[in-house]
Amino acid sequence: MKRSGALILSALMGAIFLTSGGTAATAAPYCGITWGSLPDSQSILSPEAAVSNARAGEHECFDRFVVDVTGDIRGFDVRYVPAVVQVGSGQPVPLRGPADLRVITFANPYDTHGTVTYDPAVDSEAVNVTGFDTFRQVAFAGGFEGQSTFGLGVRARLPFRTFILDGPGDGSRLVVDVAHKW
Repeated sequence: MKRSGALILSALMGAIFLTSGGTAATAAPYCGITWGSLPDSQSILSPEAAVSNARAGEHECFDRFVVDVTGDIRGFDVRYVPAVVQVGSGQPVPLRGPADLRVITFANPYDTHGTVTYDPAVDSEAVNVTGFDTFRQVAFAGGFEGQSTFGLGVRARLPFRTFILDGPGDGSRLVVDVAHKW
């Protein structure tokens, strides 16, 4: 009787393993990345924060976009959109690549005295990303009422993550990583 029970249990466990796909049937995520492509936001205004720089870097599994801020940035809104639009005019910002990732930092491109703190030489090419795996273009779409907007032209709608880092000094950084693939 014990042997029959063990055989039935073994058969049930095998059936469960096969119908669930088992661990052998599922592929490991690319580079261990478990991010998604849905909007990510943190709605906390940062009235004293001012954008001081924007930059990008290539990593083994993702491309990284960083917005350097003087003061503490606490809020952002990052999402794929049909088109990134110019702040104020609402005109579309043409971006290379089939996917447009809009990055809004809750930090001004000017300080509390109205002095401009971030103004790239060419808004449509705010950061040089030539040769990057995922990024095709970084554009500055302007700033207004405590927000600065950037557009990332991406080669496809790929997973991303967003987070804030403290420093250096009294500053902080908004970081957006976009995976090279799913």
